Amino acid sequence: MAFTTASGYGNLPNGNFSPIIYSKQVQLAFRKAAVAEAITNNDYFGEIAQMGDSVKIIKEPEITVKAYARGTTITPQDLDDEDFNLTIDKANYFAFKVDDIEEAHSHVNFQQLASDRAAYRLADQFDQDVLGYMSGFKQSALHGVADTANTTVNGSKAISTAGSNELLAEMQVDANDFGGSANNGIGIQPRLPGASAVPGSGNANPTMIIARMARKLDQQNVDTQGRWLVINPVFMEILKDEDSKLLNQDYGETGGLRNGLVVNNLHGFQVYVSNNLPEIGTGSATTGGTNSSNFGVIVGGHSSAVATAEQINKTETYRDPDSFADIVRGMHLYGRKILRPEALVNARFCLV
Repeated sequence: MAFTTASGYGNLPNGNFSPIIYSKQVQLAFRKAAVAEAITNNDYFGEIAQMGDSVKIIKEPEITVKAYARGTTITPQDLDDEDFNLTIDKANYFAFKVDDIEEAHSHVNFQQLASDRAAYRLADQFDQDVLGYMSGFKQSALHGVADTANTTVNGSKAISTAGSNELLAEMQVDANDFGGSANNGIGIQPRLPGASAVPGSGNANPTMIIARMARKLDQQNVDTQGRWLVINPVFMEILKDEDSKLLNQDYGETGGLRNGLVVNNLHGFQVYVSNNLPEIGTGSATTGGTNSSNFGVIVGGHSSAVATAEQINKTETYRDPDSFADIVRGMHLYGRKILRPEALVNARFCLV
């Protein structure tokens, strides 16, 4: 009984006249925005959906141009048919049981509620894995953001000069780009209206970092159409503090937040916000300026840079042979591959 009772009051002492009522309206948990499908290439999905566990992708051959002088004997070049694989090698599942008696007594459809939540969890795990992989990191446990450096090549590298994380070293933006130490996170803080640029020594403001990421893509001749950037809420907060009208949802696009998309064009990027980006050590909210152990990662690139493909994504229900209950289970079988490491750029950062 919710009401307090005065001392000595003895009428209906057990409160049985005021039963507990369970609402049929269930409070649903908040869902994180998923962005991986919006920024990756799924052109190979149809080729692998029905059979096989890999797609062999042939690279465009490189052509050598030579100077010609009249009378020169021309020697034709042999073309290379270099290839690499997109492999379906990631599988996650869920399974839960709904007892017949519990289902009959329940005032809500728990099977449907649990199925919806399970489908979201599979999609969220996919998002965390793909964002970590394209940033050069991996998860130490499922349902957590990537927090460990990735040193395992998935199949063969798309470019032989890429590291064991399949990325190009020159496409990493870190404190070294702003006068600090290589591999350290950049200390970021806003540049308020009228203020001068943040000095070097490993520090920068967020728009400087985004501009440097765009420059690195420009230097690799990456198409300007189809560029995207994924940032986390910490980076977004500092970006908002710069009071740029580019971040005003009334400026340019009128749609506001859509599936994580917050800005349609910032230095040529479509900008998404996600909680599934890598966090190393104590993460991006760590204060104290540039350091090598505690930072967050943002990632940008082109829509052709990373391919994803799924082979199984289904949910099924069957009777438990050992009890009066339904078992609901689901599986997601997929693969991801960095196709163009020159079209991926990442930046490490923490707070000043």
